[in-house]
Amino acid sequence: MKPGVDASPPTSREGGPIGLPQARRFNLADMRDYGIVVAFVVLFVTLSLASPIFLTSDNLLNILEQNAPVGLIAVGGTLVFVVGGFDISAGAVATFCGLIAAELADPVGVLPALLLGVLCGLALGTINGLLTTVGRINPLITTLSVSIILGGAALSISGGKLVTPEDLNFSKLGQGQLGSVPYSVIVWLAIAGLLGLVLAASVFGRRVKAAGSSNEAARLAGVPVDLVRSACYGISGTCAGLAGVIIASRIGSAQTSGAANYSLVFLAIAAIVVGGTSINGGEGAVWRTVLGVLLLAMIGNGFNLLNVDPTYQEIIRGSIILGAVAIDTWSKRTYS
Repeated sequence: MKPGVDASPPTSREGGPIGLPQARRFNLADMRDYGIVVAFVVLFVTLSLASPIFLTSDNLLNILEQNAPVGLIAVGGTLVFVVGGFDISAGAVATFCGLIAAELADPVGVLPALLLGVLCGLALGTINGLLTTVGRINPLITTLSVSIILGGAALSISGGKLVTPEDLNFSKLGQGQLGSVPYSVIVWLAIAGLLGLVLAASVFGRRVKAAGSSNEAARLAGVPVDLVRSACYGISGTCAGLAGVIIASRIGSAQTSGAANYSLVFLAIAAIVVGGTSINGGEGAVWRTVLGVLLLAMIGNGFNLLNVDPTYQEIIRGSIILGAVAIDTWSKRTYS
């Protein structure tokens, strides 16, 4: 060995020598990706022990049914986040599509009306995608503007009144069940499973992650970035449209409410972020978004069952969301 030469082996990012077996250290990226699993299990077990009602099938099915529309918007929005986009119009899209379905139920029939409501969501999502890609307009401004436009259009169509179809079959999708499981829950979990497979195990899913990780690198690798992003917005719009027709079908009518629009989309975005999907794009999973929806839903359900002041519910939810965003941001800085 020559004097002055450092003979120590090179080290890895974790601090151990390269090429030698070493224990994998837990880091912030792990917390972002799998913290939702730990939090979900801890909360589920805690509520199961604290309340004899929580673990009953009726209560669990109620949680799933009440949160199916938010869940649909969230799983569709996950793809938009992963591809590096942002969509706050999903709530307005849902409301508008539900209104379209209710308006058309009597003239064209319930099933065609429901399908047209979902297709309306696809069209609106695709418009969002084109405006943000071909139009090069900031996604936040685009989707905020579309949300405002749809709110005004819905008021114009409905005249500010409830739209209630005379055909009682309109309520079957939102109120019907297969055995004891509501149709809305089946639809949500089926869509979540499909999109989860698409994102995790398909060429399109890999392209979504590549476009979200590095726009320029994805282009150089031959990924049609604009097309992929537009498709993600289209999928998000479709899921929002489906959520909208389910809501309208559940209550048997459609109404225009700006507060409801933003409530839906903010809950969905919260679930996406809490589920560990990066706000910077490139990383995320649909199954974690589903756990994020259920975690936030269980907080509300648990507070109700335990008769806890609902004021603290919002404090806890907000703290969880802030913590999730902080962990995502810090994990990026650690390895940048």
